[in-house]
Amino acid sequence: MKLLNQSIKYLSVSIFLIVTIWSAIFYINMLDEIHDSIDDGLDNYKLLIIKRTEKDERVFEKKDFEEGNFTIHKIDEKEALGMRDYFTDTLLYMQNEDDLEPVRMLTSAFKHGEDYYRLTVFNSTVEEDDLIEDLFYSIIWLYIILVASIVLINNVVLQRLWKPFYLLLSDLKAFRIDRESPLPVVKGDTKEFKELELAVNSLIIHARETYANQKKFTENASHELQTPLAIISNKLELMLEKESLGSENSENVGQILHTIQRLTRLNKSLLLLSKIENRQFNELAKVDFAMLVNQSVEDLEDFAGFRNVEVTVEETGKLYFLMDESLASILVSNLLRNAIFHNLEGGKVRVKLNENSLQVSNTGKRKELDSKKIFDRFQKETNNNSSTGLGLAIVHAICRLYGFEVNYTFDGQHCFEVKMD
Repeated sequence: MKLLNQSIKYLSVSIFLIVTIWSAIFYINMLDEIHDSIDDGLDNYKLLIIKRTEKDERVFEKKDFEEGNFTIHKIDEKEALGMRDYFTDTLLYMQNEDDLEPVRMLTSAFKHGEDYYRLTVFNSTVEEDDLIEDLFYSIIWLYIILVASIVLINNVVLQRLWKPFYLLLSDLKAFRIDRESPLPVVKGDTKEFKELELAVNSLIIHARETYANQKKFTENASHELQTPLAIISNKLELMLEKESLGSENSENVGQILHTIQRLTRLNKSLLLLSKIENRQFNELAKVDFAMLVNQSVEDLEDFAGFRNVEVTVEETGKLYFLMDESLASILVSNLLRNAIFHNLEGGKVRVKLNENSLQVSNTGKRKELDSKKIFDRFQKETNNNSSTGLGLAIVHAICRLYGFEVNYTFDGQHCFEVKMD
């Protein structure tokens, strides 16, 4: 999940909880205020009725609610002294009304002369209930609008706040260390983003310097190592041509020459791996893999014939990809060379091509290879010193460079498949 979305999520949850609690407290307080207002009115009405009893004895004749909004009943002293004012909510039939209506009722006791009376007064709460209902729905709508507005505003504000970060992230994704592109710049004056810009640019400058030094070393090594190796090989070949060397010396010189040639191949492979990992192959072209496969099969025809290996090519679809043509040729050549080299005498190699994959399978050892180690450097399944153990490592490096998926499977034959979709 994006950092922006996480920020919005946490803020939204926090705001949701805060507004929910606030709405509940506000609603409860408003209910309390409404009830207090009704209760104050009932208290005032009670005092007025008690005051009327001092002037008008007919007030004591109100025994039921049909004659007014209060009733008075005579009670004994013990009951009166134990009574406290209390409020209740109930339903009553009102005059000129067929339905029960909600009322708020106050029950109290008072003394008149030597006698004690229970006074019950009530007030209709129909209007107050309507007010409470309107208040409830108003709070609900206010709650929804408030939450939605705050979330929307936060979304807009946070998007604006994080925009420089995402622009910097986009620049970093498009950044290539092997190109002289300008350093990423953060727009705005946010302190944290400016510090991020300084840290990122510092890392980029350091990485460029390291890359330049490594590239320079690779180029120098390619020249400085290959030249003396070539000279040694030529001199050894000249020595072998001289008849003055005895058979034993000739055999020793031949072994040295073979070792030098293997060292030369090893050096070239390591330099190639270094160049691939440093992304020094930037020439892109639309590569026809069918043509490359046929060319590689032709180039390796003598090698396959020497080992008596039959190579067949099956094309079920045209396979094209935009990449460096030399790396594509190395990819195909290494897979075919590996399949022929590690084959049985009189074995078979089958190449399959379709619109999105290249598959090379071959006969060989009746044992599955370790798929976790097979693409590691210097991993060899044979003790033959002519193998550098870097062929499949180079294949894997090329696939990783272009985002290909390379897999090994065994179903009686060893199969390597490169998926380019």
